[in-house]
Amino acid sequence: MAEIKDPENTILMELKGGTVTIELLPAIAPGHCERMKELARAGHYDNVAFHRVIDGFMAQTGDVEHGNMEKDYQPRRAGTGGSTLPDLKAEFSKIPHDRGTLGAARSQNPNSANSQFFINFSDNHFLNGQYTVYGRVIAGMEHVDAITRGEPPANPDRMISVKVAADV
Repeated sequence: MAEIKDPENTILMELKGGTVTIELLPAIAPGHCERMKELARAGHYDNVAFHRVIDGFMAQTGDVEHGNMEKDYQPRRAGTGGSTLPDLKAEFSKIPHDRGTLGAARSQNPNSANSQFFINFSDNHFLNGQYTVYGRVIAGMEHVDAITRGEPPANPDRMISVKVAADV
């Protein structure tokens, strides 16, 4: 397990293979970090499917409206929803979209990120300056690498639970 320096800004995501530890970057993207913690603390990310997983690119999840595989799961709509909270303003930075970074998923409007996010499987620098980076995997990337691929996957994996380390 990774050394957790700041439990208030560390996310523990439980996947089928084990725990993924994510260090949030509140100095870079405070709004996105606060949103992730708020949704995690409310349990909204628990059981949400990875609805878009592209080999060599990224794994996308976080549709708390249509992606909860235990409650009102709508596979055809997963990826089209968000939370009941307002959309977030873009918080672009010079932090590159490297392997293991967390990016905010959004529509074509840069200020439309809400609850969905993706984890980069590889360095995706073509996304730099266009999507907010607000965290990075510091342990458990092998569990991210094992997520079932597909757009959408026939039998999607899910985030079993997502918690703020300070609360555990």
